[in-house]
Amino acid sequence: MSNSGANPIPLLTPYKMGNFDLSHRVVLAPLTRQRSYGNVPQPHAMLYYQQRATKGGLLIAEATGVSDTAQGYKDTPGIWTNEQVEAWKPIVDGVHEKGGIFFCQIWHVGRVSNSTFQPNGQAPISSTDKPLKPQVRANGVDVATFTTPRRLQTDEIPLVINDFRVAARNALEAGFDGVEIHGAHGYLIDQFLKDQVNDRTDKYGGSLENRCRFALEVVQAVVDEIGADKVGIRLSPFASYSEAPDSNPEALGLYMADALNKFGILYCHVVEPRMVKLGEKFETPYSLRPMRDAFKGTFIVAGGYNREDGNNAITTGYADLVAYGRIFLSNPDLPQGLK
Repeated sequence: MSNSGANPIPLLTPYKMGNFDLSHRVVLAPLTRQRSYGNVPQPHAMLYYQQRATKGGLLIAEATGVSDTAQGYKDTPGIWTNEQVEAWKPIVDGVHEKGGIFFCQIWHVGRVSNSTFQPNGQAPISSTDKPLKPQVRANGVDVATFTTPRRLQTDEIPLVINDFRVAARNALEAGFDGVEIHGAHGYLIDQFLKDQVNDRTDKYGGSLENRCRFALEVVQAVVDEIGADKVGIRLSPFASYSEAPDSNPEALGLYMADALNKFGILYCHVVEPRMVKLGEKFETPYSLRPMRDAFKGTFIVAGGYNREDGNNAITTGYADLVAYGRIFLSNPDLPQGLK
């Protein structure tokens, strides 16, 4: 259906993100697929990403492990070995053939794991040694159990930061246009950020500044390696996935948004607070507006957006780009469909 002569749909207007000229503001959110057998991306992933690629559209790859200790789910991809880098290359090339812009989300699950996923059956690493309770998986049937994690020693933390740095370099070697650091959803970086998980007494725990130190040191290392113009980060200060809530998510989100400015990174991608029941109706008690106003780069929002919400977010300046997950899975041609 032609849109000529009508007002342009806000989601389908162009946007300049740093050095990237985006033809629209619809982003493929990172979506774990669990089809990278042996942690190696498979050839069929090219079709999946190509189907969702458009000329000038931004795609964020599924969460990709930075090391052999980063694993917590069956058959998720990695980017710490040469074999993995080589396997990603044709997939990235396939997206570029369609004119897409492709970022790799680099990830460490921390304590959201058990010893069967870990090298030599060791305990998962985390900011803490507090264990996670069993969780029912998304299919509503399987139950995930977690091994009590091992608290990282202070002098081990630079080694993990280095894993993120090397993963970022490997991502560019594989052809990706940049990386998104996964600092959300109760995984390792979030385990340091959130005060209900992080019970450390060293320089990585306690105060807001100390809890954010690990995340910001990862950002610094990645920026130093590949350049700030190729780096984004995903945060979820308001979420409590994997028993990782914070007692003051507004303060946490605002501190991070402001602290990230000194690195000049390309974008900040934030998960929208979920609705909660207040009295007789469901409302969102928090807004991302303070974070959006504080952060100087491109601001991406995600979390349950539909067409109307997304257009409104762009029109009101609440966000520059909107990431879609579930409806992009079921509608590979989502930008076209939004017309």
